[in-house]
Amino acid sequence: MKCCFTGHRPNKLPWRYKEEGIRFFFFRRKLRKTILNTINDGYNYFISGMALGIDILCTEIVLELKKGHPNIKLECAIPCLNQTANWNDESKTRYDNILKQADKITYVSNCNYYNGCMAKRNKYMVDSSDMLIAVYNGSEGGTKQTIEMAKKKASLKIVLLKT
Repeated sequence: MKCCFTGHRPNKLPWRYKEEGIRFFFFRRKLRKTILNTINDGYNYFISGMALGIDILCTEIVLELKKGHPNIKLECAIPCLNQTANWNDESKTRYDNILKQADKITYVSNCNYYNGCMAKRNKYMVDSSDMLIAVYNGSEGGTKQTIEMAKKKASLKIVLLKT
């Protein structure tokens, strides 16, 4: 069974770009436990949209858990060819390290960024999955749109986490 992730970019997270401190530590532990429970429930294929923030964090947790669960597969659903064009070097390095470990890389759009490529990527992930793990604080944006899209797919289980 397949599970995908959606969640906020760092600017909407309490810890922003600094993944440190007690609040981040406890949230990461909760997220890891949620993903591990998902694995224990029979989900063994994970799809990440590879955006900064929650997507990258979830993906790194999946790769960590994969060491003890070799049957887990990771697919990176890339929205466009130049997704990392405006990212800093540290973020690009994290991204590249994940891609090297992925079981599958899917370019949802084989062109550079355009208005709508992120939504197309999100639709691909929802359409391909049986479960969505969403980290959502109630704000407008792509995470909310992805959750609303997922609610229209009756067979899709949705797990909501707050930071």
